[in-house]
Amino acid sequence: MSPSRDLSAPTGADSDALHSITDAVLWLSTAIVHHANRVRPNPTGMKVGGHQASSASMVAIMTSLWFEHLQPGDRVSVKPHASPVLHAINYLLGELDESYLTTLREFGGLQSYPSRSKDPDPVDYSTGSVGIGATAPIWGAFARRYVDATLTATGTGRQYSLVGDAELDEGAVWEAILDPSVQHLGEVVWIVDMNRQSLDRVVPNIAAGRLESMFSAAGWQVLTIRFGLLLEDLFTRPGGRALRRRIVDMPNPEYQRLLRCTAQELRGRLPGTDRDAAEITSLITALDDSTLTAAIRNLGGHDLNTLRHAYSQIDDARPTVIIAYTIKGYGLPTEGHPQNHSSLLTDTQYRELATALGKDTARPWATFDHDSAPGRLCAATAARLRRDAVPSDVPPTVPTDLGRTPPAVSTTQAALGRALLDLTRQAPEVAQRVVTVSPDVSSSTNLAGWLNKVGVWSTDERHNWFDDDRETIMHWREKPTGQHMELGIAETNLVGLIGELGATWSRWGQPLFPIGVLYDPFVERALEPWSYGIYAGGQSILVGTPSGVTLAAEGGAHQSIKTPSIGLEQPGCVSFEPAFAVEVEWVLMDCLSRLGRPDGSSSYLRLSTRPVQQDLAAVPTDAAARERRRRQVVAGGYVLRRCSDQPAVTLVAVGAMITETLTAADRLAHIGLAADVVCVTSPGLLFEAVQARHGLADGPSWILEQILPPDRAAPMVAVLDGHPHTLTFLGTVNRVPIKSLGVSRFGQVGSLDAVYKYHGIDTDSIVRAALDLIA
Repeated sequence: MSPSRDLSAPTGADSDALHSITDAVLWLSTAIVHHANRVRPNPTGMKVGGHQASSASMVAIMTSLWFEHLQPGDRVSVKPHASPVLHAINYLLGELDESYLTTLREFGGLQSYPSRSKDPDPVDYSTGSVGIGATAPIWGAFARRYVDATLTATGTGRQYSLVGDAELDEGAVWEAILDPSVQHLGEVVWIVDMNRQSLDRVVPNIAAGRLESMFSAAGWQVLTIRFGLLLEDLFTRPGGRALRRRIVDMPNPEYQRLLRCTAQELRGRLPGTDRDAAEITSLITALDDSTLTAAIRNLGGHDLNTLRHAYSQIDDARPTVIIAYTIKGYGLPTEGHPQNHSSLLTDTQYRELATALGKDTARPWATFDHDSAPGRLCAATAARLRRDAVPSDVPPTVPTDLGRTPPAVSTTQAALGRALLDLTRQAPEVAQRVVTVSPDVSSSTNLAGWLNKVGVWSTDERHNWFDDDRETIMHWREKPTGQHMELGIAETNLVGLIGELGATWSRWGQPLFPIGVLYDPFVERALEPWSYGIYAGGQSILVGTPSGVTLAAEGGAHQSIKTPSIGLEQPGCVSFEPAFAVEVEWVLMDCLSRLGRPDGSSSYLRLSTRPVQQDLAAVPTDAAARERRRRQVVAGGYVLRRCSDQPAVTLVAVGAMITETLTAADRLAHIGLAADVVCVTSPGLLFEAVQARHGLADGPSWILEQILPPDRAAPMVAVLDGHPHTLTFLGTVNRVPIKSLGVSRFGQVGSLDAVYKYHGIDTDSIVRAALDLIA
């Protein structure tokens, strides 16, 4: 997957130039943070922050990668706390204007962590949420291969993750590494900054050997670079083997303490007290002070020659992890200090660093002369890495209405699969760009028909041994052009993948329409990485199904309560909970039309397995009236039943609760109390309409006048299979009293009627709430 790469050792002049650039990157990354905290005015006195030590440990790794190794088709995810290093490199390559170097963590300036959508310079992957940015290139590799196989060639290139060792504590990292499909992605390369420090301390036992074994067991190539050339040379001398054993065997905190020692202190501490002490003493006695202090900190992650050799060994037939031993704060006065994670250099230390690196604090942003060796190397690297602009395909026009007549009794979950199949027949150019993803729940979420039609994606075509079995309903045909991707049961993997599939419009100019389907109770588990994917520019549709306490027989553990809030609160996302099958079709088409464009957005659909009589929808037969209903559905709601007289109460329902709500309206009418019934399809869109009416948001508010006109204002009962606060704001539209019914405690196993009654969302509860309001 990668072009040929020339990793021959540089000549003496090139080597000197590379070292000069390394020093410049260290200086610039440190100065960017220093200026934000020590120079820029800060009237509030609030901490600005930044991570000089975490950046310093990555300087050699990133300098070697960018200036010797990267190709234009490569993509790199940079560990969050090394963002100043990325900006420093981009500045030297002419990709960032000098004016931005003083704006770290300033409004409109350089972001705290790398951001594709907010930083002014090139960023391949947004990072910042620990572990999520690390795994993004894995899903980027999936997305690139998918576009290659189904739409157009995207070229070649590796997908790099620059990962802090503490990020390997995140479960999301291992969920991605252990997925069986990942071991076939030879373009994936991780470089672990093994500095063995966390936020608060030196980690006593980083267990690097265990990490190596875990990567290896997952099918990864493991390259460990522990020492640089100076130490490796010392190990070949008399007493060298003893020195190596001593350094390898000592606890991490003891090693880190040696970094804070003078040469004289080192001579006393380094030999230790065991049987090798005399040999080590003899070896280091022959070293001058500068060589000795340089040797103790000569780890592989800071040695350009060692890094170059490691990069040359990358095997493109399988994913690779390079575990690079480093020192946090390498080259800074805070080097190796156990609390240096977010510490800042003092003004005195900053001036000392400038002197050591030959820099001028009065001209901190000075760059190399164009005719100098470092200047020529910067120019050559910029030319090598320059990417051609990618023309963007305009997404195909999505139909608004497929015209399906739903069966007499159906569920919104089943309607999803039928709508996708209808799309393949009526709008194949749209269906071609749909890719569905699920965590081993394709059959139980009604995707079997779609899956049989489009096939399952895999890196290679695989024989389906059950293809001739007549009793097998779902046919698992795996091929590189399949449009369904199935991962293991790991929700974070699913949303990471749909996030990257939803970013192909901006990376390679090819919009995809990714739809992730998982059980609604587990949406919260996936929410944070999905939200981060939206922040990074990934546009996707997340379908939570089945949802709510309609999963009565599953018990309280599988009954989602808080998920309706996602639609109200998630930025960059619209949400829907349709009540009828035809609404699923309309909503899905609307959500697809939002994808793959600069002004697009993601969507969240909450669907149900509760069977509903479809004739209750009373869909108009007149074409114009049907279109009016559709427009209201995708705007957030519609009036399902309007009584002939002034209503005594307005009943508002979401999703499958429409059945109980209509029954309650009938019972109220039987005792002489007229009720309007409003079906809400998107609480989030209605809330935005309310905000727009108050001048607090942009967008239309016409839907409010159509579903809740002031001349029909009446006390309101709102009911949904979720937390009751979701619809409470509707009482403010016409300033009427409201009773909000919903689910606010853990569920119980039982029949649907029993569970509804337990939560107070059954028909009796709706009627009682209406009578209380009227009284």
